[in-house]
Amino acid sequence: MYDAIILAGGENNKKLLGLSPQPYEALIEIAGQPMVTFVANALAASGAVNRILVVGPESALQQCAFPPQVSVLAGGHTIMETIQIGMAALGHRQKVLVATADIPLLTAEAVNDFVAQCSCIDADFYYPIISQEMNERCYPSTRRTYVRLREGTFTGGNIFLVNPDIVSRSLTVANRIIENRKNPLTLCGILGWGFVIKFLIGTLGLAEVEGRVSELLKLRGAVVHSRFPELGIDVDKPSDLELVRSAIASNVL
Repeated sequence: MYDAIILAGGENNKKLLGLSPQPYEALIEIAGQPMVTFVANALAASGAVNRILVVGPESALQQCAFPPQVSVLAGGHTIMETIQIGMAALGHRQKVLVATADIPLLTAEAVNDFVAQCSCIDADFYYPIISQEMNERCYPSTRRTYVRLREGTFTGGNIFLVNPDIVSRSLTVANRIIENRKNPLTLCGILGWGFVIKFLIGTLGLAEVEGRVSELLKLRGAVVHSRFPELGIDVDKPSDLELVRSAIASNVL
């Protein structure tokens, strides 16, 4: 079993303020519950997770109804700083699941599938990808950022398995990657201009990306192919919020 950290410090951006007055995305209500509680419940129900730390606005998060194994912790100013705080609080060197608070469609089945695939690979950082075909088959109205590679067209997930030892030594490059995670061309630029050219002409391969990211971050990275779009459908614009509210309402009825 793994411990898990949920990153819940993201502020409610201007795109979503018209739909929810909550100051933090994690607290936006869906079916009468803060969005972050859906993520915590899925992790807890998976059977693959022991302790769960929700890291963000501490006083507000303490008002949420979480599963018994959840603790709340004040977050940092950046995503990487918040991850460091969570890792330090867990106090061990075993791999940790890290999830964002804005993936309320996450299911226990999706978590278990990701963890099972990770267990077959020796790496420091595991990153899920979902094909555009699978994404649009399950959620036809979803609008995601896709990357066209030699093997197909994919979007990234928002749950990761991380070796705590790599966090401090990967801070600088990791922050740049996180800041530009919605901009595939800029990401390729970070990897090198040769990658930009290959990306533009559609010949860039997954193994090349995996190898270059591993080299830059000084770690062993692994891409995990997931069949669960729920790992990647995050809420950062009105259409996303409408989609997840509709999907969750349909499951409740």
